[in-house]
Amino acid sequence: MATLADWLEGARVRTLPAAVSPVVLGTGAAAGLGQASAGRALLAGGVALALQIGVNFANDYSDGVRGTDDVRTGPPRLTGGGKVSPATVKRAALLSLGLGAVLGLALVAVSGTWWLLVAGAVAIVAAWGYTGGSRPYGYMGLGEVGVFVFFGLLATLGTTWTQALQLTWPAWAGAVGIGLIACALLMVNNIRDLPTDAQVGKHTLAVRLGDRPARVVYALMVWLPLALGVACAAVSPWALLVLLLAPWTFRVSRVVLSGAAGRDLIVVLRDTGLLELGYGVLLGVGLAL
Repeated sequence: MATLADWLEGARVRTLPAAVSPVVLGTGAAAGLGQASAGRALLAGGVALALQIGVNFANDYSDGVRGTDDVRTGPPRLTGGGKVSPATVKRAALLSLGLGAVLGLALVAVSGTWWLLVAGAVAIVAAWGYTGGSRPYGYMGLGEVGVFVFFGLLATLGTTWTQALQLTWPAWAGAVGIGLIACALLMVNNIRDLPTDAQVGKHTLAVRLGDRPARVVYALMVWLPLALGVACAAVSPWALLVLLLAPWTFRVSRVVLSGAAGRDLIVVLRDTGLLELGYGVLLGVGLAL
């Protein structure tokens, strides 16, 4: 019988900052245009959280039934660890994704941005197809592409558009930065699982690159967003607030580049999520001011 703690672990709460960060940043960009809406921001946050939890449960289910999670260096999963039946985890995934769809429908209805329904539908299909289906793109090294597009560009710019009905280049720069940190979150997770993923045929980008190159790419993914934030200072000097994250960025990149492995990277996974949250808040505030 799974406990509440097991379900929270299955939802991968360490990754949830990746859901709210683009919404905070996108709302900050809208505020800079004088068009921020608390109600629409809350709806966007609900959509992002529901989809993030849904994709986490979907991954738990799909990896579990494929046998990918039979041997893990991280915490045992609900399906792979035998804590919950696969059907129950699948239902949890579908319910979360369904909730995201309902909240998304409400958001496009109040903002009048009906074309975003297509983008939302594609995002839900992509959430399932990451590890689900006959040809999961996460097993082909394309997971970072999906994360960058949906949890970076779409989440950030979609938030700004549903509030301001326009986009600025700092919003685009911030969206790219958020997307890169979200990719770093996935990269460090896959670096941790390199030994087992390679054995079961899960060819993530980390597996394709190899251990050392993957660590270097992780470092680039967390440092480049700071450079993008500094560039935004051309519009709003307050964007330089992102430089407060430099010591945190140095610490997480140093741990990864030092060759940390296994459970030592679980802390980095959490801290990368917090880095993304800090980036969304500080750059969002900078653009709003």
